[in-house]
Amino acid sequence: MSLITFENVGLRYSTGPEILTDVSFDLAPGSFHFLTGPSGAGKTSLMKLLYLGQKPTRGSIKIMDRDILGLSRGQVTRLRRQIGIVFQNFRLLNHLSAFDNVALPLRATGMDEHKIRKNVIELLEWVGLGDCLHALPVTLSGGEQQRVAIARAIINRPKILLADEPTGNVDRKIGMKLLYLFEELNRLGTTIVIATHDQEIIEQFDRPVLRMENGHVHQSLDGLRSSLSSMPENPL
Repeated sequence: MSLITFENVGLRYSTGPEILTDVSFDLAPGSFHFLTGPSGAGKTSLMKLLYLGQKPTRGSIKIMDRDILGLSRGQVTRLRRQIGIVFQNFRLLNHLSAFDNVALPLRATGMDEHKIRKNVIELLEWVGLGDCLHALPVTLSGGEQQRVAIARAIINRPKILLADEPTGNVDRKIGMKLLYLFEELNRLGTTIVIATHDQEIIEQFDRPVLRMENGHVHQSLDGLRSSLSSMPENPL
């Protein structure tokens, strides 16, 4: 059973060349994958397709058994609520406290404020920010802001969590803590996809890899070491 299925997906912007070409892979529920590859390989475009920020030019994408090309705008919105996304630049609202940033997705669903407060406080304590409820983003360190962004992404208990270079703006110690946090979320059942250039982290955690080269994707079922050893000598 697959949670996410790409089949012969192609993507181009306007009349330009294809950014992604014949991309096919399957991600199982509860899996944990790294997405890697050189700059310009198409990682950002692939992430856009995964969080429904873009539709493919051709091919088929199914997420949670739904063909995204056949979805209405309202259906896309509902499906997105089951996908958490952590952007590289955090995208926190600087005029809102850590609490209010994390509460945003719940307020969008119309949840009762009493339940919102309980859920947000519980989650911020879980990510180690129980003392920062009322802090504005500009008063927080990079690692703290990243954890607020992660808390906001998972407050709705999404089935899928996507993270774009989550360790790129923090030091090595904080980066490792974030990766262990993702591992804990994965153990709780969330499917994780992390886009990163950091080969050291990929090797240390040794999870299955989606490796991109010139708009193509090579999928391993094992960690990076198996992925690299099994890749064809000239895959393109």
